[in-house]
Amino acid sequence: MHDISIGTLSALLIFLIALSAFFSASETAMMALNRYRLRHLADAGHRGARLAKKLLDEPDRLLGTILLGNNAANLTASAVATVLALRLYGEPAIAIATFFLTLVVLIFAEVAPKTMAVLHPERVAFPAAYVLTALLRLLSPVVWVVNWTANRMLKLAGTSITGRSDSLSADELRVAVLESGARIPPQHQSMLLRILELENMTVDDVMLPRAEIEAVNLEDDWELIVQQLATSHHSRLPVYAGTLDNIVGILHLRKVLHLSQTGEFNRDNLKRLIRDPYFIPEGSRITQQLLNLQRERRRFGLVVDEYGDLKGLVTVEEILEEIVGEFTANVPGLDAGTHPQADGSYLVRGSANVRELNRKLDWNLPMDGPKTINGLVLEYLESIPESGTSLILGEYLVEIMQTRGAAVSVAKIKPRDLVASAAS
Repeated sequence: MHDISIGTLSALLIFLIALSAFFSASETAMMALNRYRLRHLADAGHRGARLAKKLLDEPDRLLGTILLGNNAANLTASAVATVLALRLYGEPAIAIATFFLTLVVLIFAEVAPKTMAVLHPERVAFPAAYVLTALLRLLSPVVWVVNWTANRMLKLAGTSITGRSDSLSADELRVAVLESGARIPPQHQSMLLRILELENMTVDDVMLPRAEIEAVNLEDDWELIVQQLATSHHSRLPVYAGTLDNIVGILHLRKVLHLSQTGEFNRDNLKRLIRDPYFIPEGSRITQQLLNLQRERRRFGLVVDEYGDLKGLVTVEEILEEIVGEFTANVPGLDAGTHPQADGSYLVRGSANVRELNRKLDWNLPMDGPKTINGLVLEYLESIPESGTSLILGEYLVEIMQTRGAAVSVAKIKPRDLVASAAS
């Protein structure tokens, strides 16, 4: 380099530092790209995105090219800086030149370009993809040797070199939805989060309890059956003989209406309209049962325990309402079972669903045990409470207002922070 002028060496040093900055920024930008947005842009025909995606499909070759170029630029810059120091100030200046070069590379070729790449990954990565694609083709033999050697060493160390998966877990999807901000409307965010929650829910969480099931008893007087069918608010009713544990089938009231118009409405003809019931084992996943109901073309299923005893009833509407919220006007539920009081408390039916209360009132009652308020109280006290009994369930003060038989009929629930503020 003795024949090269000082000006040329200085320009070469600046170029090498800029080249190192390019490789540093490219590496960070490529790794910071959103893989799902990248796939979308590539499918839409964005050439820079297609090249970047192709490079990221083989990350070992991409990193090999970037690091090869980056290290070559840094080592050459070090050699040029050493020659400049010798030419200008002699051997004592070499240590000073090394210090300043390290500082310059750290600021202008590492921290600054990588920070910019993190803030604007697409703006950096897509143009860089053109250069990196060309370099990868040019340096392919060298990159192959470097990667082959590195992979052999990793295998000897017991490290897998298989590509990483871009699939997201349910928790990661939940975080992605929450961090989407204004890109997804709040109502859609809520629906997406509820869909993710379905994976952890069972039919026990949404079923109508046995005590609230409206069904037809074939052993009742015919006049009573006719009156029940005429006044029912449901289009389909379970049919049993003697006891609810002896379910005979399902009756569609639209077919009953047609039968009554023909003048052939009697007990025998009614029995011919009964369709076989569809049973669901308790504790089964909601998502699987929704698919099963769709496959069987059923609107609801009867939940039974391991002994075949009826536990409740699950409808497609109830499952869908877990996603979109309530959309029917006359479904028995929260509005009919809770009454707000002036002091901030609520009068709640003992049969009210805990999950529904939490969702509608933004409460945090425990959901890992019983599904109803009555169940929570009985589990906590381990006995049948009397009216006037008070207890604390987590963050809430619960007062038993009324009992009926062996169950809590009405309870008064008030968050403890409201109790504390009232006392102060």
